[in-house]
Amino acid sequence: MTAQAAEQAAGHPAKAERSTRILVAGGGSVGLYAALRLQHRLRRELARGAIEILVVNPEPYMTYQPFLPEAAAGNISPRHVVVPLRRVLKSCRFLPGELTAVDPKARIAEVCSLGSKEAGSPPNRIPYDELVLAPGSVSRTLPVPGLAEHGIGFKTVEEAIGLRNHVLEQLDIASSTRDPDVRDAALTFVFVGGGYAGVEALAELEDMARYACRYYPNIHPRELKWLLVEASNRILPEVGLSMGRYALRELRARNIDVRLETRLDSCTDRVVALSDGSRHRTRTLVWTAGVKPHPVLASCGLPLDDRGRLRCTPDLRVEGASHEWAAGDAAAVPDLSADDPGPDGRLPLCAPNAQHAVRQARRLADNIVARLNGRPLTDYRHSYRGSVASLGLHKGVARVFGRRLKGYPAWLMHRTYHLSRVPTVNRKARVAAEWTLAGLFKREIVSLGSLEHPRAEFESAAGAAQRPDGPSRPGGS
Repeated sequence: MTAQAAEQAAGHPAKAERSTRILVAGGGSVGLYAALRLQHRLRRELARGAIEILVVNPEPYMTYQPFLPEAAAGNISPRHVVVPLRRVLKSCRFLPGELTAVDPKARIAEVCSLGSKEAGSPPNRIPYDELVLAPGSVSRTLPVPGLAEHGIGFKTVEEAIGLRNHVLEQLDIASSTRDPDVRDAALTFVFVGGGYAGVEALAELEDMARYACRYYPNIHPRELKWLLVEASNRILPEVGLSMGRYALRELRARNIDVRLETRLDSCTDRVVALSDGSRHRTRTLVWTAGVKPHPVLASCGLPLDDRGRLRCTPDLRVEGASHEWAAGDAAAVPDLSADDPGPDGRLPLCAPNAQHAVRQARRLADNIVARLNGRPLTDYRHSYRGSVASLGLHKGVARVFGRRLKGYPAWLMHRTYHLSRVPTVNRKARVAAEWTLAGLFKREIVSLGSLEHPRAEFESAAGAAQRPDGPSRPGGS
């Protein structure tokens, strides 16, 4: 498909002469913040049609992932965890689709849009002048027997809400059975991965489930078994050694079983087998053991490092390329603020976290503007400000500007920091309002698991109506 046809597919008229096109592939933290910065810095050029910013993303929203644990616990509504791209990027063009390949020599990107997928047509071939590669990352899984069948991820808002519904459903199962094996499996929750995602998700959901037990007379909070499995010898390495140890003590004080230097060997037949020899019957296995770069990077014809990330220069251009840029999880960016080089004489790389992604996105956008205006580029260099992590309601750990906080002050710092970082004033106000209301009223503990299969009841009714012994009319009984 031609570029003009792609524009028409996106709902925009084709132009006789194409303006300078900046293609942003990805609508996550890097894609959104880069497009926002470009939209602001190039507003005059955009107004007169000299510049075009085209954003491509499979979903029409960006997910603010640090809020996923609170969404899973019901502290924040799911719609407030996402930022609608069309509404925020008013001066940009949005094409719902996914990057499938890049020809850097011809400067053409192949995009499989929703329209072309429905029509069964080949991907759109979209020419670009500058390309921002920000496809993000996907869950890093291992060939563990049973993981694909029984594991639950925790990277999208759909997975977070699905996990919340699942946990509440297990309480319903446990409260309505007399089978001790079924009850024990329903009340056992296993999380694999001791980073931000695993610790915060477990802590928030444990808080929620413990609170929910007051509405289940035959379930005591002490019956719930929470197990955190981590392959290394510490959890939350981002907050430092001492704060990581404090977090470990806090979790264990809440009767959470934390297994360090332990791996998941298998989870077949709903039985989790760990490398320490223990076996646990469970209906809940949450996998948060890291991420890896999006596999589409292998189809971009650009240099990758041994982890599949794009090799980048300090100014965030891809090595050996003149018009391709990358940042965030997809990019291997040298950390210029590091004091010492590694054993091979090279500087260490920036960690793949949200703090780097947002800052790199802004520097990347500024460098594209400088490139278009013929000005020199600026290298990305950051100053470490700190890390924050929530351990549930009113509990947390933080290391900010060298100061260590724990308990309620750290939890408050966690909320303040992320409220300041979530995009748009609209989202900040909505999240702050929900937090305020959550402090005034009791938690909602309703499971809406049927939302995951909204047509199930209709399909069952329609199938029964077609059977000879089924009801003769809709709604029959």
